[in-house]
Amino acid sequence: MNWQVKSYDALTKDELFEILKLRVEVFVVEQACPYPEIDDTDRAPDTRHLFLVKDEQILAYARCYRKSATTASIGRVIVSSMLRGQGVAHDLMHRAIACCETDITHEALVISAQCYLDKFYTGLGFVKQGEDYLEDGIPHQDMLFVKK
Repeated sequence: MNWQVKSYDALTKDELFEILKLRVEVFVVEQACPYPEIDDTDRAPDTRHLFLVKDEQILAYARCYRKSATTASIGRVIVSSMLRGQGVAHDLMHRAIACCETDITHEALVISAQCYLDKFYTGLGFVKQGEDYLEDGIPHQDMLFVKK
């Protein structure tokens, strides 16, 4: 297995297909949440696609992107069901945070996290900001990364 970070223009057609396939499998099908999964953030010049590949299959993914002039964000965080519970999500997020630190100039790093993952993200250094809200019918919370 190997980790890769690529811009939209550097992705191969097969890599893009595998990324989108995994995102739809988890966010649309598994979570039963029909919404526009693919958006213009995917192809923005500052966006970085971080993914884990094994045997040409993408098994974990996160999108690191510029949310505003001073803010970076991490989203679309996914680990394939066959790798869950093996620490891959922690590794993925540590790599995503590092990707934002090196590739996206920012003053703040934020995420919109599903509420049930609160302890996971808090353990990585994120702090809840504001009240919970519904996004596409799923409870979410905004979180800010605070370096330890």
